Amino acid sequence: MILPIVAYGDPVLRKVGKEIGEDFPQLAELIANMWETMYKAEGVGLAAPQIGLDIRLFLVDTAPFSADEDLDDDERQFLATYKKVFINAQITQEEGDEWAFTEGCLSIPNIREDVSRNETITIEYLDEKFIPHKETVGGLAARVIQHEYDHIEGVLFTDKLSSLKKRLLKRKLENITKGLVDVDYKMKFTKLK
Repeated sequence: MILPIVAYGDPVLRKVGKEIGEDFPQLAELIANMWETMYKAEGVGLAAPQIGLDIRLFLVDTAPFSADEDLDDDERQFLATYKKVFINAQITQEEGDEWAFTEGCLSIPNIREDVSRNETITIEYLDEKFIPHKETVGGLAARVIQHEYDHIEGVLFTDKLSSLKKRLLKRKLENITKGLVDVDYKMKFTKLK
């Protein structure tokens, strides 16, 4: 089932997610719905806060990046097959030079800006079967993970922009909170007082 994606301005996007256990209600169905929602919106990642749940769950599928002709064959193959569910994730290390790359967000449609992030991360998490993993990831996959991880920490990519960029985007962000945005996927707008 395709779920509505929560728009910028909803308080759930600012909450630090709670850890979940294997007994979380209908978790397999939730994950399946999140995949379907993400693909319908043509995203490469989706975090639970983006569908209104303040829990530590996100998923990524970097396959769309594998079409980049500037990649070497190994990186292209890695990105083509990197599809994972992350439960109760913790980034334990960020290394390497920061590099800028244009990011967007399904909760902040029609806004894309350069964001600087570390090149390599180490992350510990549980998969959908609650098997623990610890892995070190670099490049575009690391960037997608960091973006989605920020969501479960209550952080948005716009928080990482300069004060000037934030001021320049203020009206566009306000319009998103009011529902004045055109998207090809289902969204949920919070009417703020």
